[in-house]
Amino acid sequence: MEKIENYLNGTINLKDKLAPSYVDIANPKWLEINGKYYAGLLIVDYEREHSEIIFKNLINTNVNANISIFYEKQDTFKAIKDLTYHIGNTGVDLKFGNANKEDIDLAAFTYNDAKYIRKEIQVNNEDLYYLYTYCVVIAEDEKELARSLAKINGILQSSGFVTKKANFRQEQTFMACLPIMENSKDLKEVAARNVLTQGLSGTYPFISSTLCDENGIFLGSNIYNNSMILVDRFNKNKYKNANMCVFGTSGAGKSFYIKLLILRYRLLGIHQYVIDPEREYNKIAESLDGTLIKLGPSSQTYLNIFDIREESIEDGEGYLSSKLLKLRGFFSLIFGQMDEEKMAILEAKLIQMYAQKGITFDDETLYQKTENGKIAVIPQFKTAEEMPILEDLYNSLDDEKEKFFKLKLYPFVFGSLKFFNHHTNVELDNKLIIGDIYDLGEDNLKYGMYMFTDIFWDKIKKNRSENKAIYLDEIWRLIGVTSSGFVASFIYKIFKTIRKFGGSAVAITQDVSDLFSLEGGAYGKSILNNCSIKSFFSLEEENILVLEKYANISEKEKIEMKSLKRGESLMFIGDDHILAKVEASDYEKKLIIWEEK
Repeated sequence: MEKIENYLNGTINLKDKLAPSYVDIANPKWLEINGKYYAGLLIVDYEREHSEIIFKNLINTNVNANISIFYEKQDTFKAIKDLTYHIGNTGVDLKFGNANKEDIDLAAFTYNDAKYIRKEIQVNNEDLYYLYTYCVVIAEDEKELARSLAKINGILQSSGFVTKKANFRQEQTFMACLPIMENSKDLKEVAARNVLTQGLSGTYPFISSTLCDENGIFLGSNIYNNSMILVDRFNKNKYKNANMCVFGTSGAGKSFYIKLLILRYRLLGIHQYVIDPEREYNKIAESLDGTLIKLGPSSQTYLNIFDIREESIEDGEGYLSSKLLKLRGFFSLIFGQMDEEKMAILEAKLIQMYAQKGITFDDETLYQKTENGKIAVIPQFKTAEEMPILEDLYNSLDDEKEKFFKLKLYPFVFGSLKFFNHHTNVELDNKLIIGDIYDLGEDNLKYGMYMFTDIFWDKIKKNRSENKAIYLDEIWRLIGVTSSGFVASFIYKIFKTIRKFGGSAVAITQDVSDLFSLEGGAYGKSILNNCSIKSFFSLEEENILVLEKYANISEKEKIEMKSLKRGESLMFIGDDHILAKVEASDYEKKLIIWEEK
Protein backbone atom coordinates (compact mmCIF):
# COMPACT_ATOMS: atom_id res chain seq x y z
CA MET A 1 0.00 0.00 0.00
CA GLU A 2 2.84 2.37 0.81
CA LYS A 3 4.40 1.75 -2.62
CA ILE A 4 1.05 2.37 -4.33
CA GLU A 5 0.53 5.63 -2.42
CA ASN A 6 4.04 6.80 -3.30
CA TYR A 7 3.34 6.00 -6.94
CA LEU A 8 0.00 7.86 -6.96
CA ASN A 9 1.57 10.90 -5.29
CA GLY A 10 3.97 11.18 -8.21
CA THR A 11 1.34 11.01 -10.97
CA ILE A 12 -0.53 13.84 -12.67
CA ASN A 13 -4.25 13.89 -11.99
CA LEU A 14 -7.11 15.90 -13.47
CA LYS A 15 -6.68 18.65 -10.89
CA ASP A 16 -3.05 19.08 -11.93
CA LYS A 17 -4.04 19.37 -15.58
CA LEU A 18 -6.69 22.00 -14.88
CA ALA A 19 -4.59 24.07 -12.50
CA PRO A 20 -2.75 27.12 -13.95
CA SER A 21 1.02 27.36 -13.91
CA TYR A 22 0.91 30.49 -11.76
CA VAL A 23 -1.58 32.94 -10.22
CA ASP A 24 -0.57 36.49 -9.28
CA ILE A 25 -3.01 38.16 -6.86
CA ALA A 26 -0.70 40.95 -5.68
CA ASN A 27 -2.43 43.74 -7.61
CA PRO A 28 -5.82 44.71 -6.11
CA LYS A 29 -7.15 45.79 -9.54
CA TRP A 30 -6.73 42.52 -11.40
CA LEU A 31 -5.48 38.93 -11.36
CA GLU A 32 -2.80 37.57 -13.64
CA ILE A 33 -3.16 33.88 -14.47
CA ASN A 34 -0.93 32.16 -17.02
CA GLY A 35 -0.16 35.45 -18.74
CA LYS A 36 -3.78 36.60 -19.03
CA TYR A 37 -5.37 39.43 -17.06
CA TYR A 38 -8.70 39.17 -15.23
CA ALA A 39 -10.67 42.01 -13.63
CA GLY A 40 -14.10 41.83 -12.02
CA LEU A 41 -17.18 44.03 -11.85
CA LEU A 42 -20.01 43.77 -9.32
CA ILE A 43 -23.52 44.90 -10.22
CA VAL A 44 -24.74 46.49 -7.01
CA ASP A 45 -28.01 48.11 -8.11
CA TYR A 46 -30.66 47.85 -10.82
CA GLU A 47 -33.51 49.97 -12.14
CA ARG A 48 -36.72 49.44 -10.20
CA GLU A 49 -38.59 48.29 -13.32
CA HIS A 50 -37.51 46.71 -16.60
CA SER A 51 -39.67 46.07 -19.66
CA GLU A 52 -37.34 43.52 -21.32
CA ILE A 53 -34.49 41.10 -20.67
CA ILE A 54 -32.14 43.19 -18.54
CA PHE A 55 -28.85 41.46 -19.45
CA LYS A 56 -29.47 41.46 -23.22
CA ASN A 57 -26.88 44.13 -24.05
CA LEU A 58 -24.32 42.60 -21.72
CA ILE A 59 -24.64 39.07 -23.10
CA ASN A 60 -24.57 40.20 -26.74
CA THR A 61 -21.32 42.14 -26.39
CA ASN A 62 -18.22 40.77 -28.12
CA VAL A 63 -15.94 41.54 -25.14
CA ASN A 64 -14.24 38.43 -23.78
CA ALA A 65 -15.93 38.07 -20.39
CA ASN A 66 -17.52 35.57 -18.02
CA ILE A 67 -20.85 36.42 -16.41
CA SER A 68 -22.23 34.74 -13.32
CA ILE A 69 -25.76 35.15 -11.92
CA PHE A 70 -26.81 33.72 -8.54
CA TYR A 71 -30.39 33.40 -7.28
CA GLU A 72 -30.89 32.76 -3.57
CA LYS A 73 -34.41 31.99 -2.39
CA GLN A 74 -35.41 33.63 0.90
CA ASP A 75 -37.62 32.33 3.70
CA THR A 76 -41.13 33.56 2.85
CA PHE A 77 -42.37 33.64 6.47
CA LYS A 78 -39.32 35.60 7.64
CA ALA A 79 -39.60 37.98 4.66
CA ILE A 80 -43.24 38.82 5.46
CA LYS A 81 -42.38 39.32 9.14
CA ASP A 82 -39.49 41.68 8.31
CA LEU A 83 -41.55 43.57 5.74
CA THR A 84 -44.45 44.04 8.15
CA TYR A 85 -42.07 45.37 10.82
CA HIS A 86 -40.50 47.77 8.27
CA ILE A 87 -43.91 48.94 7.01
CA GLY A 88 -45.06 49.66 10.55
CA ASN A 89 -41.98 51.65 11.53
CA THR A 90 -41.78 53.57 8.27
CA GLY A 91 -45.52 54.30 8.35
CA VAL A 92 -45.15 55.91 11.77
CA ASP A 93 -42.22 58.02 10.55
CA LEU A 94 -44.20 59.19 7.53
CA LYS A 95 -47.24 60.06 9.63
CA PHE A 96 -45.61 61.85 12.53
CA GLY A 97 -42.17 62.71 11.15
CA ASN A 98 -40.98 66.07 9.86
CA ALA A 99 -42.13 66.44 6.23
CA ASN A 100 -39.12 68.66 5.59
CA LYS A 101 -36.60 65.92 6.31
CA GLU A 102 -34.31 65.30 3.34
CA ASP A 103 -34.92 61.55 3.28
CA ILE A 104 -38.72 61.70 3.51
CA ASP A 105 -39.13 60.91 -0.24
CA LEU A 106 -36.81 57.91 0.08
CA ALA A 107 -38.77 56.66 3.08
CA ALA A 108 -42.00 56.94 1.09
CA PHE A 109 -40.47 54.90 -1.75
CA THR A 110 -39.31 52.11 0.55
CA TYR A 111 -42.67 52.11 2.32
CA ASN A 112 -44.58 51.62 -0.96
CA ASP A 113 -42.09 49.03 -2.23
CA ALA A 114 -42.35 47.03 1.00
CA LYS A 115 -46.16 47.04 0.78
CA TYR A 116 -46.02 45.94 -2.87
CA ILE A 117 -43.59 43.08 -2.15
CA ARG A 118 -45.66 41.87 0.81
CA LYS A 119 -48.83 41.94 -1.29
CA GLU A 120 -47.21 39.96 -4.12
CA ILE A 121 -45.94 37.31 -1.68
CA GLN A 122 -49.22 36.99 0.22
CA VAL A 123 -51.78 37.42 -2.58
CA ASN A 124 -50.02 36.28 -5.78
CA ASN A 125 -47.85 33.53 -4.22
CA GLU A 126 -44.61 35.17 -5.36
CA ASP A 127 -41.32 34.13 -3.79
CA LEU A 128 -38.58 36.52 -2.73
CA TYR A 129 -35.03 35.99 -3.97
CA TYR A 130 -31.69 37.68 -3.59
CA LEU A 131 -30.03 38.37 -6.93
CA TYR A 132 -26.24 38.56 -7.33
CA THR A 133 -24.54 39.39 -10.66
CA TYR A 134 -20.79 39.36 -11.33
CA CYS A 135 -18.73 39.89 -14.46
CA VAL A 136 -15.05 39.05 -15.06
CA VAL A 137 -13.32 40.59 -18.08
CA ILE A 138 -10.41 38.72 -19.68
CA ALA A 139 -7.61 40.35 -21.69
CA GLU A 140 -4.11 39.74 -23.02
CA ASP A 141 -2.56 42.85 -21.46
CA GLU A 142 -3.33 45.73 -19.09
CA LYS A 143 -4.31 48.20 -21.83
CA GLU A 144 -6.79 45.80 -23.42
CA LEU A 145 -8.15 45.02 -19.96
CA ALA A 146 -8.77 48.71 -19.24
CA ARG A 147 -10.53 49.19 -22.60
CA SER A 148 -12.74 46.13 -22.13
CA LEU A 149 -13.64 47.12 -18.57
CA ALA A 150 -14.62 50.59 -19.74
CA LYS A 151 -16.75 49.13 -22.54
CA ILE A 152 -18.56 46.68 -20.22
CA ASN A 153 -19.05 49.42 -17.63
CA GLY A 154 -20.53 51.72 -20.27
CA ILE A 155 -22.94 49.03 -21.48
CA LEU A 156 -24.10 48.29 -17.92
CA GLN A 157 -24.56 51.91 -16.93
CA SER A 158 -26.48 52.72 -20.12
CA SER A 159 -28.81 49.84 -19.25
CA GLY A 160 -29.56 51.26 -15.82
CA PHE A 161 -27.12 49.26 -13.68
CA VAL A 162 -24.88 50.59 -10.93
CA THR A 163 -21.49 48.85 -10.84
CA LYS A 164 -18.44 48.63 -8.63
CA LYS A 165 -14.99 47.44 -9.55
CA ALA A 166 -14.07 44.36 -7.59
CA ASN A 167 -10.86 45.89 -6.22
CA PHE A 168 -9.45 43.83 -3.36
CA ARG A 169 -12.13 41.22 -4.21
CA GLN A 170 -10.70 40.05 -7.54
CA GLU A 171 -10.02 36.50 -6.40
CA GLN A 172 -13.53 36.06 -4.97
CA THR A 173 -15.13 37.50 -8.15
CA PHE A 174 -13.01 35.25 -10.35
CA MET A 175 -14.08 32.20 -8.31
CA ALA A 176 -17.73 33.30 -8.47
CA CYS A 177 -17.55 33.28 -12.29
CA LEU A 178 -16.24 29.72 -12.43
CA PRO A 179 -18.75 26.84 -12.76
CA ILE A 180 -18.26 25.75 -9.14
CA MET A 181 -21.16 27.58 -7.44
CA GLU A 182 -19.00 29.63 -5.09
CA ASN A 183 -20.59 32.91 -3.99
CA SER A 184 -18.31 34.48 -1.38
CA LYS A 185 -19.68 36.27 1.68
CA ASP A 186 -17.42 39.23 0.80
CA LEU A 187 -19.33 39.66 -2.44
CA LYS A 188 -22.82 38.86 -1.16
CA GLU A 189 -22.71 41.72 1.33
CA VAL A 190 -22.20 44.20 -1.53
CA ALA A 191 -24.13 42.68 -4.44
CA ALA A 192 -27.36 41.34 -2.90
CA ARG A 193 -30.58 42.86 -4.26
CA ASN A 194 -34.07 41.47 -3.75
CA VAL A 195 -36.28 40.36 -6.63
CA LEU A 196 -39.62 38.60 -6.90
CA THR A 197 -40.27 35.48 -8.95
CA GLN A 198 -41.85 37.51 -11.74
CA GLY A 199 -38.76 39.69 -11.96
CA LEU A 200 -36.49 36.66 -12.37
CA SER A 201 -37.79 36.15 -15.91
CA GLY A 202 -36.18 39.47 -16.84
CA THR A 203 -32.75 38.10 -15.92
CA TYR A 204 -32.97 35.09 -18.26
CA PRO A 205 -29.46 34.86 -19.75
CA PHE A 206 -29.88 32.53 -22.74
CA ILE A 207 -31.18 35.08 -25.21
CA SER A 208 -28.18 35.59 -27.46
CA SER A 209 -28.89 35.29 -31.20
CA THR A 210 -26.76 32.24 -31.82
CA LEU A 211 -27.19 28.87 -33.49
CA CYS A 212 -25.46 25.61 -32.75
CA ASP A 213 -27.17 22.70 -34.49
CA GLU A 214 -25.81 19.35 -33.34
CA ASN A 215 -24.88 18.10 -36.83
CA GLY A 216 -24.43 21.52 -38.39
CA ILE A 217 -21.52 22.93 -40.37
CA PHE A 218 -19.67 26.09 -39.42
CA LEU A 219 -20.99 29.14 -41.31
CA GLY A 220 -19.17 31.86 -39.40
CA SER A 221 -19.26 33.79 -36.15
CA ASN A 222 -21.82 36.16 -34.65
CA ILE A 223 -20.46 39.70 -35.08
CA TYR A 224 -22.00 40.89 -31.81
CA ASN A 225 -20.82 38.16 -29.43
CA ASN A 226 -18.30 36.05 -31.43
CA SER A 227 -20.35 32.88 -30.88
CA MET A 228 -20.05 30.19 -33.55
CA ILE A 229 -22.91 29.66 -36.01
CA LEU A 230 -23.36 25.97 -36.83
CA VAL A 231 -26.34 25.13 -39.03
CA ASP A 232 -27.68 21.80 -40.25
CA ARG A 233 -29.97 22.94 -43.03
CA PHE A 234 -31.01 19.35 -43.78
CA ASN A 235 -32.57 19.03 -40.30
CA LYS A 236 -36.22 18.47 -41.26
CA ASN A 237 -37.38 18.69 -37.65
CA LYS A 238 -36.02 22.22 -37.24
CA TYR A 239 -36.29 23.82 -40.68
CA LYS A 240 -39.25 23.60 -43.04
CA ASN A 241 -36.84 23.04 -45.94
CA ALA A 242 -33.12 23.09 -46.73
CA ASN A 243 -33.35 25.86 -49.35
CA MET A 244 -31.16 28.95 -49.22
CA CYS A 245 -30.95 32.30 -50.94
CA VAL A 246 -27.74 34.33 -51.03
CA PHE A 247 -27.90 37.95 -52.20
CA GLY A 248 -25.07 40.46 -52.40
CA THR A 249 -23.28 42.92 -54.64
CA SER A 250 -20.22 41.94 -56.64
CA GLY A 251 -17.25 41.55 -54.29
CA ALA A 252 -19.37 41.30 -51.13
CA GLY A 253 -18.24 37.73 -50.46
CA LYS A 254 -21.21 35.63 -51.55
CA SER A 255 -19.23 33.42 -53.98
CA PHE A 256 -16.59 32.75 -51.34
CA TYR A 257 -19.37 31.80 -48.93
CA ILE A 258 -20.93 29.37 -51.43
CA LYS A 259 -17.54 27.74 -52.09
CA LEU A 260 -17.10 27.23 -48.35
CA LEU A 261 -20.50 25.55 -48.16
CA ILE A 262 -19.60 23.29 -51.08
CA LEU A 263 -16.29 22.36 -49.47
CA ARG A 264 -17.75 21.64 -46.03
CA TYR A 265 -20.74 19.67 -47.32
CA ARG A 266 -18.40 17.68 -49.56
CA LEU A 267 -16.78 16.34 -46.38
CA LEU A 268 -20.21 15.01 -45.40
CA GLY A 269 -20.56 13.17 -48.71
CA ILE A 270 -23.48 15.29 -49.96
CA HIS A 271 -24.12 15.38 -53.73
CA GLN A 272 -23.75 18.93 -55.02
CA TYR A 273 -24.47 20.45 -58.42
CA VAL A 274 -23.43 23.99 -59.35
CA ILE A 275 -24.42 26.21 -62.28
CA ASP A 276 -21.50 28.60 -62.83
CA PRO A 277 -22.07 31.53 -65.24
CA GLU A 278 -18.98 33.49 -64.10
CA ARG A 279 -16.37 30.70 -64.01
CA GLU A 280 -15.82 31.08 -60.27
CA TYR A 281 -15.92 27.43 -59.18
CA ASN A 282 -13.21 25.81 -61.36
CA LYS A 283 -10.67 25.83 -58.54
CA ILE A 284 -12.90 24.04 -56.07
CA ALA A 285 -13.88 21.48 -58.72
CA GLU A 286 -10.17 20.77 -59.21
CA SER A 287 -9.39 20.67 -55.48
CA LEU A 288 -12.25 18.27 -54.68
CA ASP A 289 -11.91 16.03 -57.77
CA GLY A 290 -15.27 17.18 -59.05
CA THR A 291 -16.54 16.93 -62.62
CA LEU A 292 -16.24 20.18 -64.59
CA ILE A 293 -18.52 20.42 -67.62
CA LYS A 294 -17.89 23.37 -69.93
CA LEU A 295 -20.38 24.46 -72.57
CA GLY A 296 -19.13 26.77 -75.28
CA PRO A 297 -17.66 27.11 -78.78
CA SER A 298 -14.23 25.78 -77.77
CA SER A 299 -15.43 23.05 -75.42
CA GLN A 300 -15.23 19.33 -76.17
CA THR A 301 -17.90 18.42 -73.63
CA TYR A 302 -21.48 18.33 -74.84
CA LEU A 303 -24.96 18.00 -73.39
CA ASN A 304 -28.13 17.16 -75.28
CA ILE A 305 -31.38 18.88 -74.30
CA PHE A 306 -33.38 15.94 -75.74
CA ASP A 307 -31.91 13.34 -73.36
CA ILE A 308 -34.48 11.33 -71.43
CA ARG A 309 -32.86 9.92 -68.31
CA GLU A 310 -34.14 7.00 -66.26
CA GLU A 311 -34.39 9.11 -63.10
CA SER A 312 -36.16 12.00 -64.86
CA ILE A 313 -39.64 11.31 -63.43
CA GLU A 314 -40.86 10.54 -59.94
CA ASP A 315 -43.22 7.60 -60.29
CA GLY A 316 -41.52 5.65 -63.07
CA GLU A 317 -44.00 6.27 -65.91
CA GLY A 318 -44.82 8.98 -68.42
CA TYR A 319 -41.27 9.68 -69.60
CA LEU A 320 -42.07 11.34 -72.91
CA SER A 321 -44.95 13.41 -71.50
CA SER A 322 -42.69 14.71 -68.72
CA LYS A 323 -39.92 15.52 -71.22
CA LEU A 324 -42.25 17.45 -73.51
CA LEU A 325 -43.32 19.69 -70.63
CA LYS A 326 -39.69 20.48 -69.82
CA LEU A 327 -38.90 21.18 -73.48
CA ARG A 328 -41.62 23.82 -73.50
CA GLY A 329 -39.49 25.82 -71.08
CA PHE A 330 -36.30 25.46 -73.12
CA PHE A 331 -37.91 26.37 -76.44
CA SER A 332 -39.76 29.31 -74.89
CA LEU A 333 -36.28 30.77 -74.27
CA ILE A 334 -35.41 30.31 -77.96
CA PHE A 335 -38.72 31.13 -79.65
CA GLY A 336 -40.11 33.57 -77.10
CA GLN A 337 -43.76 33.68 -76.10
CA MET A 338 -45.68 31.26 -78.35
CA ASP A 339 -49.41 31.15 -78.98
CA GLU A 340 -51.36 27.89 -78.73
CA GLU A 341 -51.06 27.15 -82.47
CA LYS A 342 -47.26 27.44 -82.48
CA MET A 343 -47.01 25.42 -79.30
CA ALA A 344 -49.15 22.64 -80.84
CA ILE A 345 -47.05 22.59 -84.04
CA LEU A 346 -43.82 22.37 -82.07
CA GLU A 347 -45.09 19.59 -79.82
CA ALA A 348 -46.31 17.56 -82.83
CA LYS A 349 -42.85 17.82 -84.38
CA LEU A 350 -41.17 16.78 -81.15
CA ILE A 351 -43.39 13.71 -80.85
CA GLN A 352 -42.62 12.84 -84.48
CA MET A 353 -38.88 13.32 -83.88
CA TYR A 354 -38.84 10.98 -80.87
CA ALA A 355 -40.93 8.43 -82.79
CA GLN A 356 -38.25 8.30 -85.48
CA LYS A 357 -35.86 7.18 -82.72
CA GLY A 358 -38.34 4.53 -81.61
CA ILE A 359 -39.48 6.47 -78.53
CA THR A 360 -43.22 6.86 -77.91
CA PHE A 361 -45.54 7.48 -74.97
CA ASP A 362 -45.14 3.79 -74.12
CA ASP A 363 -42.35 3.81 -71.54
CA GLU A 364 -41.17 0.36 -72.66
CA THR A 365 -39.83 1.95 -75.85
CA LEU A 366 -37.12 3.62 -73.74
CA TYR A 367 -35.65 0.26 -72.73
CA GLN A 368 -33.36 -1.76 -74.98
CA LYS A 369 -34.83 -5.06 -76.11
CA THR A 370 -33.34 -8.49 -76.78
CA GLU A 371 -33.28 -10.12 -80.20
CA ASN A 372 -36.72 -11.66 -79.66
CA GLY A 373 -38.20 -8.20 -78.97
CA LYS A 374 -38.57 -8.57 -75.21
CA ILE A 375 -37.14 -6.36 -72.49
CA ALA A 376 -34.19 -7.99 -70.70
CA VAL A 377 -34.56 -9.33 -67.17
CA ILE A 378 -32.37 -6.43 -66.04
CA PRO A 379 -33.78 -3.51 -68.09
CA GLN A 380 -31.21 -1.34 -69.88
CA PHE A 381 -32.31 2.25 -70.48
CA LYS A 382 -31.50 3.72 -73.87
CA THR A 383 -28.11 5.41 -74.10
CA ALA A 384 -27.37 9.04 -74.90
CA GLU A 385 -26.36 8.05 -78.47
CA GLU A 386 -29.87 6.75 -79.11
CA MET A 387 -31.53 10.08 -78.35
CA PRO A 388 -32.46 12.69 -81.00
CA ILE A 389 -30.53 15.97 -81.29
CA LEU A 390 -31.52 19.48 -82.40
CA GLU A 391 -30.61 18.72 -86.03
CA ASP A 392 -33.28 15.99 -86.09
CA LEU A 393 -35.89 18.57 -85.10
CA TYR A 394 -34.52 21.08 -87.62
CA ASN A 395 -34.72 18.53 -90.48
CA SER A 396 -38.32 17.70 -89.62
CA LEU A 397 -39.45 21.31 -90.11
CA ASP A 398 -40.65 21.72 -93.75
CA ASP A 399 -44.02 23.47 -93.76
CA GLU A 400 -44.32 27.22 -94.32
CA LYS A 401 -45.81 27.60 -90.83
CA GLU A 402 -42.67 26.01 -89.44
CA LYS A 403 -40.27 28.47 -91.10
CA PHE A 404 -40.19 30.60 -87.95
CA PHE A 405 -38.88 27.67 -85.89
CA LYS A 406 -36.32 26.75 -88.53
CA LEU A 407 -34.83 30.26 -88.66
CA LYS A 408 -34.54 30.43 -84.86
CA LEU A 409 -32.95 26.97 -84.69
CA TYR A 410 -30.34 27.61 -87.40
CA PRO A 411 -27.66 29.07 -85.02
CA PHE A 412 -28.13 26.06 -82.70
CA VAL A 413 -27.61 23.56 -85.50
CA PHE A 414 -25.17 25.13 -87.96
CA GLY A 415 -24.15 28.48 -86.47
CA SER A 416 -22.39 29.93 -83.43
CA LEU A 417 -24.34 27.75 -80.99
CA LYS A 418 -23.91 24.43 -82.78
CA PHE A 419 -22.25 22.93 -79.68
CA PHE A 420 -25.85 22.38 -78.50
CA ASN A 421 -26.30 20.00 -81.46
CA HIS A 422 -24.41 17.00 -80.06
CA HIS A 423 -25.07 13.85 -78.10
CA THR A 424 -24.11 13.97 -74.43
CA ASN A 425 -20.54 12.75 -73.97
CA VAL A 426 -19.86 13.28 -70.25
CA GLU A 427 -20.42 11.11 -67.18
CA LEU A 428 -22.68 12.53 -64.49
CA ASP A 429 -21.92 10.21 -61.58
CA ASN A 430 -19.61 12.47 -59.53
CA LYS A 431 -20.85 13.82 -56.20
CA LEU A 432 -19.68 17.31 -57.27
CA ILE A 433 -20.53 18.58 -60.75
CA ILE A 434 -19.82 22.14 -61.89
CA GLY A 435 -21.66 23.41 -64.97
CA ASP A 436 -19.43 26.11 -66.53
CA ILE A 437 -21.40 28.27 -69.01
CA TYR A 438 -19.09 31.30 -69.02
CA ASP A 439 -18.21 30.92 -72.74
CA LEU A 440 -21.84 31.12 -73.86
CA GLY A 441 -21.85 34.90 -73.71
CA GLU A 442 -24.29 37.22 -71.98
CA ASP A 443 -27.25 36.64 -74.33
CA ASN A 444 -27.00 32.84 -74.35
CA LEU A 445 -26.35 32.06 -70.68
CA LYS A 446 -30.03 31.30 -70.07
CA TYR A 447 -29.93 28.31 -72.47
CA GLY A 448 -27.02 26.70 -70.67
CA MET A 449 -28.50 27.46 -67.25
CA TYR A 450 -31.78 25.81 -68.16
CA MET A 451 -30.06 22.77 -69.63
CA PHE A 452 -27.95 22.21 -66.52
CA THR A 453 -30.94 22.84 -64.26
CA ASP A 454 -32.90 20.15 -66.13
CA ILE A 455 -30.04 17.63 -65.77
CA PHE A 456 -29.33 18.44 -62.13
CA TRP A 457 -33.01 18.24 -61.23
CA ASP A 458 -33.08 14.69 -62.57
CA LYS A 459 -30.02 13.88 -60.43
CA ILE A 460 -31.75 15.34 -57.38
CA LYS A 461 -34.74 13.00 -57.84
CA LYS A 462 -32.64 9.86 -58.25
CA ASN A 463 -32.43 8.76 -54.60
CA ARG A 464 -34.61 10.27 -51.88
CA SER A 465 -32.49 8.83 -49.05
CA GLU A 466 -29.41 10.91 -50.01
CA ASN A 467 -28.97 14.60 -49.26
CA LYS A 468 -28.28 16.71 -52.34
CA ALA A 469 -27.95 20.39 -53.22
CA ILE A 470 -28.25 22.42 -56.42
CA TYR A 471 -26.69 25.91 -56.58
CA LEU A 472 -28.22 28.33 -59.09
CA ASP A 473 -25.83 31.26 -59.49
CA GLU A 474 -27.29 34.40 -61.12
CA ILE A 475 -30.75 32.84 -60.82
CA TRP A 476 -32.38 36.08 -62.01
CA ARG A 477 -31.63 34.96 -65.59
CA LEU A 478 -34.11 32.11 -65.16
CA ILE A 479 -36.88 33.86 -63.24
CA GLY A 480 -36.31 37.49 -64.28
CA VAL A 481 -37.88 39.53 -67.05
CA THR A 482 -35.54 38.04 -69.71
CA SER A 483 -36.90 34.55 -68.97
CA SER A 484 -40.37 33.07 -69.54
CA GLY A 485 -43.25 31.90 -67.38
CA PHE A 486 -42.57 28.24 -68.30
CA VAL A 487 -38.96 28.43 -67.10
CA ALA A 488 -39.80 30.42 -63.96
CA SER A 489 -42.54 27.91 -63.06
CA PHE A 490 -40.04 25.07 -63.44
CA ILE A 491 -37.55 26.79 -61.11
CA TYR A 492 -40.31 27.53 -58.60
CA LYS A 493 -41.34 23.86 -58.69
CA ILE A 494 -37.77 22.88 -57.79
CA PHE A 495 -37.74 25.13 -54.72
CA LYS A 496 -41.20 23.99 -53.68
CA THR A 497 -40.77 20.22 -54.03
CA ILE A 498 -37.04 19.56 -53.60
CA ARG A 499 -37.46 18.89 -49.88
CA LYS A 500 -39.23 15.57 -50.43
CA PHE A 501 -36.23 14.33 -52.43
CA GLY A 502 -33.79 15.14 -49.61
CA GLY A 503 -32.53 18.13 -51.58
CA SER A 504 -31.62 21.76 -51.12
CA ALA A 505 -31.95 24.51 -53.73
CA VAL A 506 -29.71 27.57 -53.39
CA ALA A 507 -30.58 30.82 -55.18
CA ILE A 508 -27.63 33.18 -55.69
CA THR A 509 -27.75 36.62 -57.29
CA GLN A 510 -26.38 40.14 -57.16
CA ASP A 511 -29.26 41.65 -59.15
CA VAL A 512 -32.08 41.58 -56.61
CA SER A 513 -34.29 43.97 -58.60
CA ASP A 514 -34.10 41.69 -61.67
CA LEU A 515 -35.05 38.72 -59.51
CA PHE A 516 -38.46 40.30 -58.89
CA SER A 517 -38.97 41.72 -62.40
CA LEU A 518 -41.10 38.94 -63.94
CA GLU A 519 -44.88 39.09 -63.45
CA GLY A 520 -44.69 41.64 -60.64
CA GLY A 521 -42.08 39.68 -58.71
CA ALA A 522 -44.37 36.68 -58.13
CA TYR A 523 -41.71 34.05 -58.83
CA GLY A 524 -38.96 35.85 -56.93
CA LYS A 525 -41.23 36.23 -53.92
CA SER A 526 -42.26 32.56 -54.03
CA ILE A 527 -38.65 31.40 -54.11
CA LEU A 528 -37.68 33.78 -51.28
CA ASN A 529 -40.58 32.47 -49.16
CA ASN A 530 -39.51 28.89 -49.83
CA CYS A 531 -36.02 29.43 -48.39
CA SER A 532 -35.58 28.70 -44.67
CA ILE A 533 -32.10 30.24 -44.72
CA LYS A 534 -31.43 33.66 -46.21
CA SER A 535 -28.02 35.34 -46.36
CA PHE A 536 -27.93 39.02 -47.31
CA PHE A 537 -24.45 40.38 -47.97
CA SER A 538 -23.79 44.07 -48.68
CA LEU A 539 -26.43 45.47 -51.02
CA GLU A 540 -27.00 48.77 -52.78
CA GLU A 541 -29.78 51.09 -51.56
CA GLU A 542 -31.94 50.28 -54.60
CA ASN A 543 -31.77 46.53 -53.99
CA ILE A 544 -32.46 46.93 -50.27
CA LEU A 545 -35.64 48.88 -51.05
CA VAL A 546 -36.78 46.11 -53.42
CA LEU A 547 -35.96 43.39 -50.91
CA GLU A 548 -37.81 45.23 -48.16
CA LYS A 549 -41.10 44.62 -49.99
CA TYR A 550 -40.68 40.85 -49.91
CA ALA A 551 -38.66 40.10 -46.74
CA ASN A 552 -39.25 40.95 -43.08
CA ILE A 553 -36.38 43.43 -42.69
CA SER A 554 -36.37 45.94 -39.83
CA GLU A 555 -35.09 49.51 -40.11
CA LYS A 556 -32.05 48.60 -38.04
CA GLU A 557 -31.26 45.65 -40.33
CA LYS A 558 -31.58 47.87 -43.41
CA ILE A 559 -28.94 50.20 -41.97
CA GLU A 560 -26.71 47.23 -41.09
CA MET A 561 -26.94 45.84 -44.62
CA LYS A 562 -25.62 49.10 -46.08
CA SER A 563 -22.57 49.08 -43.81
CA LEU A 564 -21.63 45.41 -44.08
CA LYS A 565 -17.99 44.77 -44.91
CA ARG A 566 -16.76 42.10 -47.28
CA GLY A 567 -17.52 38.66 -45.86
CA GLU A 568 -20.18 39.95 -43.45
CA SER A 569 -23.80 38.91 -43.83
CA LEU A 570 -27.21 39.38 -42.28
CA MET A 571 -28.51 35.81 -41.94
CA PHE A 572 -32.15 34.83 -41.49
CA ILE A 573 -32.01 31.24 -40.25
CA GLY A 574 -35.47 30.01 -39.39
CA ASP A 575 -36.83 32.65 -37.01
CA ASP A 576 -33.36 33.91 -35.98
CA HIS A 577 -31.81 37.06 -37.47
CA ILE A 578 -28.04 37.05 -36.99
CA LEU A 579 -25.31 39.42 -38.13
CA ALA A 580 -22.50 37.06 -39.10
CA LYS A 581 -18.94 37.10 -40.35
CA VAL A 582 -18.03 34.29 -42.73
CA GLU A 583 -14.76 32.66 -41.65
CA ALA A 584 -12.43 30.13 -43.22
CA SER A 585 -9.10 28.55 -42.38
CA ASP A 586 -6.01 29.22 -44.49
CA TYR A 587 -6.19 25.66 -45.80
CA GLU A 588 -9.79 26.15 -46.92
CA LYS A 589 -8.86 29.39 -48.68
CA LYS A 590 -6.08 27.58 -50.50
CA LEU A 591 -8.52 24.95 -51.73
CA ILE A 592 -11.14 27.34 -53.10
CA ILE A 593 -9.23 30.41 -54.36
CA TRP A 594 -6.80 30.57 -57.26
CA GLU A 595 -3.38 31.70 -56.07
CA GLU A 596 -2.23 34.97 -57.58
CA LYS A 597 0.79 34.61 -59.81
